[in-house]
Amino acid sequence: MKRVLDWWISKWKPFEEKHPKLAKWVYQIFYFFVFSMGVTIFQYLVFTFMPEILGKELAGTEFMWPQKELHLFGVDFTWSLLGYNVLYDSTGEVLIGGGLGYFISYEVGSFLAQCINFPLQRNITFKSKGNPAYQAMWYFIAWVIISLICNGFNNLWMPIASVYVAPAIYNLLVTFITGGVSMVIFFFVFKIIFPEGEKKVSD
Repeated sequence: MKRVLDWWISKWKPFEEKHPKLAKWVYQIFYFFVFSMGVTIFQYLVFTFMPEILGKELAGTEFMWPQKELHLFGVDFTWSLLGYNVLYDSTGEVLIGGGLGYFISYEVGSFLAQCINFPLQRNITFKSKGNPAYQAMWYFIAWVIISLICNGFNNLWMPIASVYVAPAIYNLLVTFITGGVSMVIFFFVFKIIFPEGEKKVSD
């Protein structure tokens, strides 16, 4: 392991000295990707197991706003910006993976992931010394906006996917599509709210 590390440092240092701006972008993209993948796996676990813990009562409770009836690819469903359709099997039995239970699981998993992601990205990826309260506020605002975009997008395809794919694949699709969209947007949000080299404000 040490030999590999030494080899990497011997290659990286000359590259960093020769191309400082490009090296900074490579460093940031690498760590951003690693941390984002880590919290994406965490979200997948929450999306998969929390709806089961919350049970069928919440899975069978409708919570959607606003509501627009749609018919796509042979599937009738209700689109919304917040909340998810209640899912049923062919016999009319409520399925875990929709309704208020899934909405709670999605928001809890996504929020906790950001609580993990924020200090990692701020302190390691972007090495920012800005005001943490100010940055956390803008991070939260960005998360709310991105969550609404992802919810609206997910509610176009998730009801269709739930009909044709197994729950494990369904949760993988939710996780990686949502995570992929979020990652791209968040990277540029971080570049704005985590200015590198900003001096700490003295008390």
